[in-house]
Amino acid sequence: MIDRLRTIATTIAATAVGIINVATRRGESAIELKAGEAAPDFSLPASDGRTYRLRDLAGHVVAIAWFPKAFTGG
Repeated sequence: MIDRLRTIATTIAATAVGIINVATRRGESAIELKAGEAAPDFSLPASDGRTYRLRDLAGHVVAIAWFPKAFTGG
């Protein structure tokens, strides 16, 4: 029962965040990269609580892992 409630609460929270992100979008357009192209500078929050910027990692190999169903119970 608690697992089911946690799943529902997480789904509601994720939906709310998604709606807020869409509503407050700054008019940024999606950028589509082809294999071998350099990525533009961007920043992403990490699971350790820090925000990482691509330009701060210049000269290092960078791998981005995205887990769209993490922590959703699905």
